[in-house]
Amino acid sequence: MCKHLILCLGLLLAISTQAAPQSTNDEWTISSPQSSGLSIAPLAAMEKAIRAGEFKKIGSILIARHGKLVYEKYFDGEADSLRDTRSATKSITDILVGIAIKEKKLSGVDARVLSLLPERARGVQNPDPRKDKITVEDFLTMSSPLECDDWNDASRGNEERMYLVEDWAQFILNLPLRGRMHLGEQVEAPPYGRYFSYCTGGVFTLSEVLEKVTGTRTDRYAEEKLFGPLGITDAVWVYSPMNIPQTGGGLRLTSRELLKIAELYRAGGQWQGRRIVDAAWVEASTRPHARIDDNTEYGYLWWLKAFNSGGKSYAAFYMSGNGGNKVAVFSGLDMAVVLTSTNFNSKGMHEQTDRLLSDYILRAVEN
Repeated sequence: MCKHLILCLGLLLAISTQAAPQSTNDEWTISSPQSSGLSIAPLAAMEKAIRAGEFKKIGSILIARHGKLVYEKYFDGEADSLRDTRSATKSITDILVGIAIKEKKLSGVDARVLSLLPERARGVQNPDPRKDKITVEDFLTMSSPLECDDWNDASRGNEERMYLVEDWAQFILNLPLRGRMHLGEQVEAPPYGRYFSYCTGGVFTLSEVLEKVTGTRTDRYAEEKLFGPLGITDAVWVYSPMNIPQTGGGLRLTSRELLKIAELYRAGGQWQGRRIVDAAWVEASTRPHARIDDNTEYGYLWWLKAFNSGGKSYAAFYMSGNGGNKVAVFSGLDMAVVLTSTNFNSKGMHEQTDRLLSDYILRAVEN
């Protein structure tokens, strides 16, 4: 709490004059927080807390409201710094699948993976008829029957084991089926009919699916169909040992470019009035298809949760990655937010950026 009124007013005035982002040639329309219905005071308090070390390793925070870039701050790096947001970029794979379906390159989410990759099906280990039925949707919703769980160090499909071998897709498709113990003979059906199990390898396998159905390597398909139309020119991919683009995460983009991805979905698949993704696909991607826990659900590679602030609850769909990285859309507020952070593998990394959203950014919303 500021004890000296004149000092407080001076601080707020200094912040307000610097709060509006700088104009560039990247197609963002620029405005100020105040003109977009955001209060300066909570944003000023957030900056002070970050610079005082209350929040660790925060890289950048950007806010778009009503389609305009209204707040942009960098605490590590600059505007042109490429951000390693890890699994946050899984959501871009969802967008590419939607575009491939829009172009009728892919028949739909019920397309069977092994039918699309017959060379992988031949000689697959641990054969089972249920493997033949694994669909694109199973990988989009993290609910395939394969024994793959990145949150379980003992899982045979844990991504750290995948990185040790050359052929990542075959590694995943060779996995046995997972099982679940249960108490009593009656098994309760899971919400939405799917058992969630976080599996980066399944999302990577979609890179091969996309290349097969489009005839174009996934990074080049993304450049042509998504990044080019969005004016994104700086994307840097991670590649497997077999030079396959890693659609399971690690794609480097600038903070403004990440915000463009969020704004694309906030606007129902349009950027600056240009249709890139079907609105129906955006809606399907951001509604629940699996339940993670009592507070969190999962769409098509998008997380779904409500954030509480000031006694109110604000529903969001968002990209999420190791380190506490979040790219969130609050449709009810007409707002998109990027928070980048390098707290990789740290306890409380996601709780920290959740606090920035709840205690400061959402509190800044006035109307």
